[in-house]
This record gives sequence, C-alpha cells and structure tokens, in this order.
Amino acid sequence: MSLSRRYNIIGFGLAIFLLTSCVGEERAPKAQASSQENLEQILLEQNQIEKIAGGFEFTEGPVWHPDGFLLFSDIPANIIYKWQPAEQNVEIFRQPSGNANGNTLDLLGRLVTAEHGNRRLSLTEQNGQISTLIDSYQGKRLNSPNDLTVKSDGSIYFTDPPYGIKSEQEELGFYGVYRLAPDGQLTLLADDFIRPNGIVLSTDETKLYVNDSEKGHIRVFEVKPEGTLGEGQIFAQLKPPSREGAADGMKIDVQGNIYSTGPGGVWIFAPNGDLLGIIETPEAPANLTWGDSDYKTLYITAKTSVYRIRLQVQGIN
Repeated sequence: MSLSRRYNIIGFGLAIFLLTSCVGEERAPKAQASSQENLEQILLEQNQIEKIAGGFEFTEGPVWHPDGFLLFSDIPANIIYKWQPAEQNVEIFRQPSGNANGNTLDLLGRLVTAEHGNRRLSLTEQNGQISTLIDSYQGKRLNSPNDLTVKSDGSIYFTDPPYGIKSEQEELGFYGVYRLAPDGQLTLLADDFIRPNGIVLSTDETKLYVNDSEKGHIRVFEVKPEGTLGEGQIFAQLKPPSREGAADGMKIDVQGNIYSTGPGGVWIFAPNGDLLGIIETPEAPANLTWGDSDYKTLYITAKTSVYRIRLQVQGIN
C-alpha cells in the first residue's frame, strides 16, 4: 500500500483543536492544547491552516499525485483541477469531468474517479485515455458514485448515494457500498445506508470505515479474506447541532487514526473511536487527502476553496 494513502460536545469531555487560517480575514481561533498525548503527536500548536486556492463552485475529491501535484474536483463546474505547489497555480486537468466527485490512484498510479454525471467509475490512463470501469449493477445503472478507496490487492471499494440525480432516475432502489475486484466483478457489500459517502480502509486493511452523511455517523466493518464484509457497527458520531457540514470524505494516518470531514471541520478519531479533536476549517469541508513528499500535509477541499495544514504524522491515501 503506498503512503499517500471530534467540535467538542461538553458532556463528552473531549478535546477540540481550532486552527488559524492565514489567508485574508478568514481566521479561526488558534489551536487549544489537548491533554491527550496522541493528539499532541498529530498537531503542533503553532500549525496553521492555509488557503491555497479559491473561487470555485464546490470542491471535492482531492488526491495527491506522487509526481508532486494535487488533483481535485469542482463538481458543478464539471472540472478536475491540477494544483502545483512550486508555481502555486491552478490549471484545468480535465473538462468535462463527468461531474467528478471522489478521486484516487490505483496500484499503477492511474487516476480512478467517481463521476456522478456519468454515474460510473472511470479510469484515466497515463496517456490521458479515459475508460469506464463500472457503471451498473445487475443490469441497472448505478446511482451516483461518490467516494472510493483502493486495497493493496487492486480492488476498489466505493459508495453510491443518489447525490446529483433525480429520484425518477434511480434504478436500483437502494444506496450501496460496493467492491470492484481486479477482474471486474462487482459485489454489493451493504445496502442499508441512507447516504453512504466517505470510505477508507484501516492500515492493515482488516476494517472498512464508511460514513453516512444523513445519519451523521461512521460505521466500521470487518473485511473478510475474500474482500467481503462482516457485520458492521457504529464507530463514531459526527452530528452536533448548529454546525455546517456533514460526514463526508475520510482518510487514515499510519497510527490508525481516522480523519473525517464533518460539521465544523475535520474530525479526528483514535482507532478505538475516541474523539481526539477537530481541525476547524473556515468553510464546511467535503473531503481530504495526504500530500507532499512525506505525506504529512493534509489537503482539504471545502466549498469554494482548498486548504492545507502541516501535521506531524504521516498519512495513507
């Protein structure tokens, strides 16, 4: 597996960390100290969240390319953008993008995209050629593929809520979590979500985390040797009142901590489900990825902008 790969409610007695934006007037309170050692290992108090690009319609699906640049989607604009840190500039990578949402890289470094406009997973070859990986299940069109993660055996796990399509366009009658095997076989793993969204594997790939934007929680499943799932259970809740945002994109670090965008910012959970804190963002975040050469920078897409923050722990995309 390549290395690229909690808004405190008072009654919980959990720590929040709120970070300062260094762009314009978009500023949040500075980080507050946490008594939890594992949180201190993640975040330096002086670290700041920085806006690197803005002026978009709705950003999503960031993925860091090992050649040293960031790709991310602007869903309504129907564009995938490329941001290069050396030049600090944004250029169009693909237009139209099929209303691309989530993006990731396969084992060969090729771009895999969840396109809700085309209702498919697509593969972009190194030469730019684009093909369909999957667009239907048992003869019926997928709803609106949203987010995805790649296992070390090459299989792709993805979510399929109905975002971006009308109810009369739905053919399946449920909103699923799937596994696309390297041989092209598609397996439905779960169909009891209301709005399945973010998805990520544990560091040892024995667990799969999937959040539900409507329910505001993360569920965790055992991953069986053949790639299917065991019975799931609630891992964490992300639904406090009066905060903009919802459970959405997820990533994990090498220590096994789970990072999920949610109300108010990026929620960080320990492997046992304890809430460590929240990286508060100036705009409601939608997704995130690890980047830079050491994968210690967290890139966050949030509404009209893209942000980043330097952390002390290495991440896994």
